[in-house]
Amino acid sequence: MEKENYPLDLGYLDDVAGGDIEFKKELVKIFLQQVPVFIENMKKFQVEKDLENLAKEAHTAKSSVLIFGMEETGANLKKIQLLAEENQTQQIPMLLEKSIRDMEEIILPLQHFMES
Repeated sequence: MEKENYPLDLGYLDDVAGGDIEFKKELVKIFLQQVPVFIENMKKFQVEKDLENLAKEAHTAKSSVLIFGMEETGANLKKIQLLAEENQTQQIPMLLEKSIRDMEEIILPLQHFMES
């Protein structure tokens, strides 16, 4: 898929793994385990209006998505973090919906990568 239409870019992951395919697969495996947790927690914290934990979870998710070249998603998660820390909730639902959609969108390609 073309990069501009797709949030995933494994270039940075390739650099981090230094050509070690098993290490790369281990990082992908961990990420695939984390994504559903990030999504569930952020949704829960938003519903509960637990902005402190929403900010923390967005920060953690941001660090993880950036390893997979998801720059726009990382930027959106950073915005969620900062908005939650500042108790500015108006933009959070839209940013969270987009971030979740981006994270869900890369699950299947990463699963295919794991099978290759």
